Amino acid sequence: MYFSVIIPVYNRPEELRNLLQSLSNQTFCNFEVVIVEDGSDFTAETIAGEFKEKLNICYHFQENTGQGFARNKGMELAKGDYFVFFDSDCVIPSGYFKILNSVIKERGLDAHGGPDDAGDEFSSWQKAMNFSMTAFLTTGGIRGKMKDPSKYQARGYNMGFSRDVYEEVGGFIHPNMAEDIELSIRIKKAGFKLELVADAFVYHHRKNDFASFIRQSHQFGRNRVFITRFHKDALKLVHLLPVAFFIGLLLLPLSLIICPVIGYMIAACYLLWTVALFFSACTNLQVGFLAVLTSYGQLIGYGTGVLREYFYSLIK
Repeated sequence: MYFSVIIPVYNRPEELRNLLQSLSNQTFCNFEVVIVEDGSDFTAETIAGEFKEKLNICYHFQENTGQGFARNKGMELAKGDYFVFFDSDCVIPSGYFKILNSVIKERGLDAHGGPDDAGDEFSSWQKAMNFSMTAFLTTGGIRGKMKDPSKYQARGYNMGFSRDVYEEVGGFIHPNMAEDIELSIRIKKAGFKLELVADAFVYHHRKNDFASFIRQSHQFGRNRVFITRFHKDALKLVHLLPVAFFIGLLLLPLSLIICPVIGYMIAACYLLWTVALFFSACTNLQVGFLAVLTSYGQLIGYGTGVLREYFYSLIK
């Protein structure tokens, strides 16, 4: 199978260098790399040129349209049988394509999504943020740790599908708001087989500061409600848990005053969850403490994002 790796880039040349270096180290090399520079002020054309002797690279510059539409352009330019999408802030383990090629054939997949992880060299902040975004205690396992791979909804930082899927279903319908999850749902509804490939993971460099991480989590919450404009069944109970988490925190002080018994019970639940979170994340003390902070930030950000987009949809 011949893969087309499609990478949208916007003002992140150094990140792209790390990604291309990891792709040049693959043990299975039957792929091309399509880079779509999406209106960057700081382009990566020179960096792409540095790898042209190691990789089969197609570089394309366009005016800014958003990452979803940049991926669409990449598919128009691609020559492969199967499209694989990475974000520019990812690093790919050397055995990724060997594993993916094997699993696609063994399981008869039309599309796939893979999880993300933190590398050993990641900072404590990045490891804590990665834990918050992937742990069962914070996400319910929906981001790559579920038991049934067929329930997975692929994310744009690590997903792919065949040319046949693209020709029947089409590409991304929004430039930068839940376009990857929407397409995953559409692929499944068209009858294609999309599953999680747990061993096809990437190392994902997340936001570098706490405020950016919260803003990103808030946007993820908005995205989940936004998808319901296209797929009414996209919002599940698990996506509402951060809303309950946020409302519970707001009501905690009031409940301690009005009904202390209930208030203490609620406080005990949060305390037990926090302790479990700390020990689950505690590869070292610093990561454990930071993971508690990022997990609270992530759930509050996501919960408020869901509420914001829901009320926005009511008044629009």
